[in-house]
Amino acid sequence: MVLVTPEKIASVMALASLPHSFAELDELVSQGLPKQALKASVDRVCKSSEERKQLLYRIVPEATYKRRRSTLSADESGRAERLARVFATAQYVWNSEDDARTFLSTPHAMLQGRTPLDVSMTELGARRIEELLWKLYYGIAA
Repeated sequence: MVLVTPEKIASVMALASLPHSFAELDELVSQGLPKQALKASVDRVCKSSEERKQLLYRIVPEATYKRRRSTLSADESGRAERLARVFATAQYVWNSEDDARTFLSTPHAMLQGRTPLDVSMTELGARRIEELLWKLYYGIAA
């Protein structure tokens, strides 16, 4: 049973054509997502324009982002998908975009005082955050 579907992840990135399976989403990521997909995810995750800029350029360096015409590389697309997946999971668990943003930007004791957003910058870190979110969702002691 998949609770956070590829469609939900793609909607965070505001993709024009929604994938209906993880295989389709993986194909889109490997081909390179539109540059706008990363911007849409960052816009959903961050409140202020300064936070948006910092996160965007943390995922793709500023000079590289500005050089990209319309499509991100496969690696950059993977980072954009990871951000969207973590946000979609937080949104599902908290049932609110605002609460998901608050969770992702608030230091957490189980993460040694780091924010979930900081930890999720790596794939393993994102898995840790998803695991923490599901434990919270199911009421399992984290």
